[in-house]
Amino acid sequence: MEASSQWAETLAERIAARSATVGVIGLGYVGLPLAACAARAGFYVIGFDIDPSKPDALNAGRSYVEAVPSSELAELVAAGSFRATSDMGRLADCDVVVLCVPTPLTATRDPDLSYVVATTETVAREGRRGQLVVLESTTYPGTSDEVMRPILEARGLLVGTDTFLAYSPEREDPGNARHRTNSIPKIVAGEEPVAGRLAEAFYRAFVETVVPVSSMRTAEAVKLTENIFRAVNIALANELKTVFDAMGIDVWEVIDAAATKPFGYMPFYPGPGLGGHCIPIDPFYLTWKAREYGHATRFVELAGEVNVAMPGYVIARLELALDETHRRSLGASTILLVGLAYKKNVPDVRESPSLTLFERLVARGAEVAYHDPHVPAVPPTRKHGTLAGRTSVPLTAEAVAAADAVLIATDHDACDWALVAENARLVVDTRNVLRRRGLTARGRLVLA
Repeated sequence: MEASSQWAETLAERIAARSATVGVIGLGYVGLPLAACAARAGFYVIGFDIDPSKPDALNAGRSYVEAVPSSELAELVAAGSFRATSDMGRLADCDVVVLCVPTPLTATRDPDLSYVVATTETVAREGRRGQLVVLESTTYPGTSDEVMRPILEARGLLVGTDTFLAYSPEREDPGNARHRTNSIPKIVAGEEPVAGRLAEAFYRAFVETVVPVSSMRTAEAVKLTENIFRAVNIALANELKTVFDAMGIDVWEVIDAAATKPFGYMPFYPGPGLGGHCIPIDPFYLTWKAREYGHATRFVELAGEVNVAMPGYVIARLELALDETHRRSLGASTILLVGLAYKKNVPDVRESPSLTLFERLVARGAEVAYHDPHVPAVPPTRKHGTLAGRTSVPLTAEAVAAADAVLIATDHDACDWALVAENARLVVDTRNVLRRRGLTARGRLVLA
């Protein structure tokens, strides 16, 4: 029997028996829930992260990801099912290695695969023959076979012979209690059939539905298609908002009425811009790759332009409302920004339009404070470093009444929206949260 067949057979047996050791590299919003799911299914899981503070916290049973409660994590640690480390040398102990690392954009909106490259090099250096290596990070079609495969093979790990390479895009939705890691259908594909079957068997151990596709490029394209679909439709809702506002038509009422149609329509809602680790970034991965084939993704790029322009539109609406309501300029006003996270009920500020709003308002001379029950302090970010360290103020009647305007950027359930409606002199609401909750603003309400 060939060595590759022996390794595949051994690995398949270990996966089936739950005796395989699973390594998860990157213990963030994607990696930690995946690690917890695999550990609950009976695998021994080693979590890897280059930030030493994360393994220290996790091994003490303290979770920083809401999808994995500390109580649940502590049970897995106590049971010996999960252990976190910064020691990449322990990759040699793993049978399955899953990469859950960031794939951001460069300053020129080109794919930044530095994390994927560096992590694959580490796996090639510290790993061993007979491993299944799976990338979960969102990326352009061709990354797994054009970028990862050559790195592995340069170290003598021939894909399909010495190691098995697969791709399975993450589909996490932070803050969504209904759809969890184990209940979200999992797309899987291997570089060759054996890798595909191993990846499928691995994920079937803890995910309810696994959907195999024909190639890793197809799987990579699936993830981009999902996120581009959302980005384009949100851009449409945002553009309709600006047009309908000019016509004196309530876009929220239009969308809610249109959503009563039981076929041919799916509601998407406008907002102050796009945020998160996927929607604002992933479409540009396809745009970049399409140029290699001589194609322009005009539709996708236009959607990106519309969404990127939304913070400017919100500030223009705020500026006009301040002048009409208080006869005050933006630069002479005090603004209470409610919501810093990119979406409701999560502490995630990655690519959040709230940070853009915050920074632009400060640059215009406004006095700005923010409240966010999930973000007690602004973390360091690459784009908005000047805001790092600012802290959330309590949402009190006094703070709301003292502001010239309350700008609602994120509609967290934990915020006291009745207090805002009762005490604000001017509310600029980008999420329609007050009316959705049936609240009547005592002061002026402007939708933006």
